[in-house]
Amino acid sequence: MTSTTNGLSARLRAAVGARDGEGAVLLWSTAYYFLVLCAYYVIRPIRDDIGAASGAENLAWLFTGTLAGMLLAHPLYTTVVAKVTRRRFVSWADCFFALNLVAFYLYFRSADPAQAIWAGRIFFIWTSVFNLFVVSVFWSLTTDLFRPGQGKRLFGFVAVGGTLGAMLGATITSSLVGVVGGVGLMLVSAVILELAVQAALVIDKHEGAMRSAALAEGERASDATRDTSKEVIGGGILDGIKHTFSSPYLFGIATLILFYTISSTFLYFQQADIVAAAFGDNRDERTRVFANMDLITNGLTLIAQLFLTGRVMKWLGVGAALAFLPVLTMLGFGILGIAPVLSVLIVFQVARRAGNFAIQRPGREALFTVLPRTDKYKAKNFSDTFVYRLGDQVGAWSYTGMAVFGLGASGLAFTMVPFAALWLLLTVWLGRSYAKLERAGSGAPK
Repeated sequence: MTSTTNGLSARLRAAVGARDGEGAVLLWSTAYYFLVLCAYYVIRPIRDDIGAASGAENLAWLFTGTLAGMLLAHPLYTTVVAKVTRRRFVSWADCFFALNLVAFYLYFRSADPAQAIWAGRIFFIWTSVFNLFVVSVFWSLTTDLFRPGQGKRLFGFVAVGGTLGAMLGATITSSLVGVVGGVGLMLVSAVILELAVQAALVIDKHEGAMRSAALAEGERASDATRDTSKEVIGGGILDGIKHTFSSPYLFGIATLILFYTISSTFLYFQQADIVAAAFGDNRDERTRVFANMDLITNGLTLIAQLFLTGRVMKWLGVGAALAFLPVLTMLGFGILGIAPVLSVLIVFQVARRAGNFAIQRPGREALFTVLPRTDKYKAKNFSDTFVYRLGDQVGAWSYTGMAVFGLGASGLAFTMVPFAALWLLLTVWLGRSYAKLERAGSGAPK
């Protein structure tokens, strides 16, 4: 295993510009993200089917339940973070969700139809919480191990693992659902998530090498040989919430997520309206269009992550990576306002989703590499989970409210243009703040 890992590490270094000491962590981080998203995408269709079966009148309440679930789960998560070592709580978090999947499997196997309806709604909310939490835990660990310069160079390649994992997860579900059923896929997801736990444990063992590589790169990393995986982060249960609202930098990151999720929800609702107008009740044609959009999005994302993301962040900086999506959003909604037709929607939606996965998300995660460890695990988790779902709610209800006042597809699209302009200004400020913190070496803004 060691010789194989070393060989893969050497090839990775040559392919993506990783330095000595970084290859093993890069390999296992990519594998960890691959497994996490693979586990989620195996069960995502089950959640979506439950949502569709619940009806539009109940779907809004399921999203509200998800927001409440996030608010309840965050203090429990930060309690664990404050009391145990990183090595334990990262593995415990993923093991907890894997055990939940086993419990759901056992319950659905014995539930009667009436019980299954309510269990399905609980599973919908749980899956929506699970998705954001496991991804947030992954990026918290990654931003803890990667120094700022390493993150700019390597996060794009790490994100490739997530894209491939999502593609494989969807393929597994499509291939096996007819054999093991939706309930059986819960066990498949649990097994994959347990493999992710093992990858996370391996990553921890290479922390010293990453710190030493950062020193060789010229970054300030005086704790290069320190093993922080065995240290308890400590602090209070509500530190993440308090720090988010007291630090302009952290509040800016939370607001960045709000801008993204609100605009995404607007576009999702517009997609529903335009597709419904184009295809009516032809469900097969709608499904075909959505499948093709996903296929093109994944392909563009993979190409960009391999050949573009690292270069954008390294040569143009994190600020440029963050600015890409609001610029695209301004242009896209502007054109959609002029021509609210299916072809414009498809091009805009595909470009935006690929831009988020390939450029915006790695840039956003890089913002946390310059922060203290407590903020990487607590404030980050609060923004990644509760704030993210809050944006969904704000976007959904504001879109509905504006539509009530008679704004059509064009008018609703045009409202997002000045909104995206404000988002762009925020990314400029965050990019400059990040650069200032990076030059300082470490620490939160005052």
